[in-house]
Amino acid sequence: MADGNKSPAARSKARRFALQALYQMQMTACSHYDVLSEFMADHDMKNVDTDLLSNLLGGIEAHKENLFDALVPFMEREADRLDPIERAVLMIGAFELSFCPEVPYRVAIDESIELSKRFGATESHRFINAVLDRLARKIRIHEVI
Repeated sequence: MADGNKSPAARSKARRFALQALYQMQMTACSHYDVLSEFMADHDMKNVDTDLLSNLLGGIEAHKENLFDALVPFMEREADRLDPIERAVLMIGAFELSFCPEVPYRVAIDESIELSKRFGATESHRFINAVLDRLARKIRIHEVI
């Protein structure tokens, strides 16, 4: 599945596809394998970092409870009030902050903010920023200081 395309644009597109796939996984309860196979068949993956896409989907599926538990203390609303887009964006950001030390914390947060601006509710990017910034201060303290 390695495609060698690791440009910032290819990584951003992988995150966008991951958001769409995570949304689909929430709505259908399909595994990341099924959704990833469908994406690979239905989309032009030439300009996508497919390794990142696969890592995001597999990693989030494997760690979803722990990732969500890490996010809950930093939310200013009940977890059951999150819409599926916000939940997916938060999971992408939390996964990158937790398991991708090669991704600077600001990049992980900024990419999540951009996803929420593009696909989320009008002001959801502010909520996403606040939650992920608080999480980063806890788990990436050496970078945030």
